[in-house]
Amino acid sequence: MPTSLLPVFLAFVLLPVSAPGRNAQPHPPTTFRLDSLAGLEIINVKADTVTYRGKRAVRLLDSSAQPVVTQPKKEAIAILKDSNFKDGTIEAEIAGAPRVGAPDNIRGFVGIAFRSQDVGSRFECFYVRFTNGRSDDQLRRNHSVQYISSPEFPWERLRKENPGVYESYTDLEPGEWTKIKIVVAGTKARLYINGADQPCLIVNDLKLGEAHGPIALWIGADTEAYFSNLTVK
Repeated sequence: MPTSLLPVFLAFVLLPVSAPGRNAQPHPPTTFRLDSLAGLEIINVKADTVTYRGKRAVRLLDSSAQPVVTQPKKEAIAILKDSNFKDGTIEAEIAGAPRVGAPDNIRGFVGIAFRSQDVGSRFECFYVRFTNGRSDDQLRRNHSVQYISSPEFPWERLRKENPGVYESYTDLEPGEWTKIKIVVAGTKARLYINGADQPCLIVNDLKLGEAHGPIALWIGADTEAYFSNLTVK
């Protein structure tokens, strides 16, 4: 190589190469305080704001004792209209129990839906059954947390076709504030309860695929639920 070209050659070889996205900054967390109904689209559920055990919260109340309708009952949710979630982490504080006068088979169903579509007619969801966590019945304990994908994969279908795969145990206490964290990446999602280092439920095949859409507060039949301080990262 000619001596005159050597400095140029060395400069080319030693030039640092930046990795793609190396300087990219993560999106800052978005917090929904849930101290009012502003920004929520309420669907098939009663909603108000209250102070519950020291925290301002959105309260959702569902009752199966409603007039019978000809069409199947839609899910009871409150959509966060300003959210659009695909991958990341959702954290919130939830509390709940069966409503006053609920049948004995009601467990207090409270959860967070994500990647919702078509005004809440399709979504992925993790939820808890609050009265199962400390039941004396081990089988009930094994059904403390649940994954569903509405409308095609309700808990009944998932339990029948894949027993024990989409539900698991975690410690829960009805009426107490409970921290819930959902971590989603592609078609995989993990559920963490009360700051645990390890997930209590892992789903490796989210039924809607790599979709995206709003986050929603979700409750099941005959449940009184509270939601506060939801953060998306």
